[in-house]
Amino acid sequence: MSHAFIEIHGARENNLKNVSLRIPKEKITVFTGVSGSGKSSLVFDTIAAEAQRQLNETFTAFAQGFLPHYGQPDVDRIEHLNAPIIIDQKRVGGGSRSTVGTYTDIASFLRVLFSRVGQPHVGAAFRFSFNTPQGMCPECEGIGKTVQIDLDKFLDRSKSLNQGAILHPDFKVGKWMWKVYAQSGFFDNDKPLEQYSDEEMQILLYGAGGRKVSFSDFNLTYLGLMERFTKKDSATMSERNRAVFEQFTTTLTCPVCHGQRLNQEALACKIDGRNIAELSDLESVALVEFLKRLDDPVARRVADKLIERLEHLVDIGLGYLSLSRETATLSGGESQRIKMVRHLGNSLTNMLYILDEPSVGLHARDVGRLNGLLRKLCDKGNTVLVVEHDPDVIRIADHIVDMGPAAGTHGGEVVFEGTYEALKTSGTLTGRHLGQHLPIKQKGRPPTGWMTVEHATLHNLKDVTVQIPTGVLTVVTGVAGSGKSTLINDIFVEQHPDAVVIDQSRVGANSRSAPATYTGIMDEIRKSFAKASGAPASLFSFNSEGSCPNCNGLGVVYTDLAFMEGISTPCEVCEGKRYKAEVLIHTLRGKTISDVLDMTVEEAVPFFTEKKIQPVLQALFDVGLSYLKLGQPLSTLSGGEGQRLKLATELHKQGSIYVMDEPTTGLHLSDIGLIMKIIDRLVDAGNSVILIEHHLDVIRQADWIIDLGPEGGSGGGEVLFSGPPGKLQDEPRSITGRFIGPPVQEMSI
Repeated sequence: MSHAFIEIHGARENNLKNVSLRIPKEKITVFTGVSGSGKSSLVFDTIAAEAQRQLNETFTAFAQGFLPHYGQPDVDRIEHLNAPIIIDQKRVGGGSRSTVGTYTDIASFLRVLFSRVGQPHVGAAFRFSFNTPQGMCPECEGIGKTVQIDLDKFLDRSKSLNQGAILHPDFKVGKWMWKVYAQSGFFDNDKPLEQYSDEEMQILLYGAGGRKVSFSDFNLTYLGLMERFTKKDSATMSERNRAVFEQFTTTLTCPVCHGQRLNQEALACKIDGRNIAELSDLESVALVEFLKRLDDPVARRVADKLIERLEHLVDIGLGYLSLSRETATLSGGESQRIKMVRHLGNSLTNMLYILDEPSVGLHARDVGRLNGLLRKLCDKGNTVLVVEHDPDVIRIADHIVDMGPAAGTHGGEVVFEGTYEALKTSGTLTGRHLGQHLPIKQKGRPPTGWMTVEHATLHNLKDVTVQIPTGVLTVVTGVAGSGKSTLINDIFVEQHPDAVVIDQSRVGANSRSAPATYTGIMDEIRKSFAKASGAPASLFSFNSEGSCPNCNGLGVVYTDLAFMEGISTPCEVCEGKRYKAEVLIHTLRGKTISDVLDMTVEEAVPFFTEKKIQPVLQALFDVGLSYLKLGQPLSTLSGGEGQRLKLATELHKQGSIYVMDEPTTGLHLSDIGLIMKIIDRLVDAGNSVILIEHHLDVIRQADWIIDLGPEGGSGGGEVLFSGPPGKLQDEPRSITGRFIGPPVQEMSI
């Protein structure tokens, strides 16, 4: 018999208070509630983790060794789970070989099309892939770019090898890499490079024809500097190595394939006069138009499959992306929508789809399209769970679970279950705010001056010249891909390097960073303890002297159980407190350092009277992070929480220009007013604040709006409107203008 509900009994992960509930299958269930109310703890850390764990247990122990490990969540039991597909906001990685086409698998259909009907005929589909030896350009190995050493940056020719002529840090005098050259016997180590003969220079740069160099206990093939570095694909390097590598190299478009990644044979094969690289460079909308014009019956069969996949991209508001776009350049919201397209292509049923705020980064117009896709997933016979704040997504739910009543220790309970109509009258925080909307600001602050961007042409910007006012709140709007980030994050920020930029890149996510260390107050906390106790400040650091030797200050011990599930358990020695026992005899106003790190921001605000700590804690409280613990690992924070943590850290700095990228990401409707107050405070203090934002309430409250569009990609890149929000509706080409008025169904109260 099929079970109509997923049943959860006694969930206690993070702040959940013994939650039990039933979630209907083959329906869309939306989970709502303020940040920190327990939505993610329930949906991701409990349901998704358990579904993933149960699925992984069906594989052999050998196969499980290659799969990510999911610990058993703190829940009594979960029954009738389906196999999960988790679509989150983690950026799509994959290095320089991963493109929109390869990631969504649309590229494979295009390769089949060329192998069937391209002329002159080349052969099988893999010959059109830049990731196979048979298809890639031999010069750049399918990357489209070649990396060349910039010898002027790499060598100081006035010096000898012994004086450190090779400037790269890995070749410092005495280091192993330096020895390879200095002890090779090919060079006079005291002769400046500018006096080298042509032959010596040739050997230094391009090698000695595979000759071996003998060291005391082994032989080594000698490589010239140029040989050594062109072999390295910077995509596989660590962040640090890549940063160093890029200081000494220049990246050029490959001279052989001109950036098209494929060998000459593949590039010579064409359909209607275009090769596969040219079609991959077209925006998806334009590629659909091209494919619809093909009339060869063999081509039609493959083209129709391709069109179906591409139209998913268009439907979800990504019609401006080309298949050749590298996935590493996509935003968090774009990454999530690309994952949806990847899964829409399959015909699986009875799956459990779990989505994390899929509306992030979407213009109001495209949320309707997103809802259509969610409905499509559900109608195939799947169960869809969505964590979401956007009222337009909440509205289409068959079932809503509202978490609360507030955040952190004040949350973790189910405060409402039922329909959208019932939620509106439920009296919960979410219910009360669903019908409330901020009005369009009628009288904005007057600009104190202007900052001009002139003739911007980067990416899709069409010779844009625009004036950005100072001393006011400017909101930059437009559909996804219209050029907002290019104009502000790339061009404007480059012209104003002193601007404080608060974006959505992850805050340091190692297991040792926490809000106290990230905001810089940990040093002050240690000093306060040192002053109170007379002990050295370093004793109160869980990263050095005072850390528990058993868990190295992590508070937990990770145990690898070889072929079974790896587990993390609270450290037995310090009982999760992170410190040696002798540190915990010292107190500050009756609290140990461990007690303090276990405090939430809300508890810490009245506790700390210290002048340098107080304003930072107050800022954390003001941005809606009252529920975070001072010692909580940053790896547990969502993207929106990370951004608000950055905001709190920057609030007490003296910046004059603040640039924020969708600061409402992950914010509950009740917190929008809160973040607007903080932003208003910044502006009232004489700063210029520029936001990139889709949230209509924020747009309505701007002093000045710059609207880009009208569409994404090549259909965008123009400034449609620049002025006060009240006049935006008069601009006929602005899509934002159509949505900025009061909502039709629910007038503001």
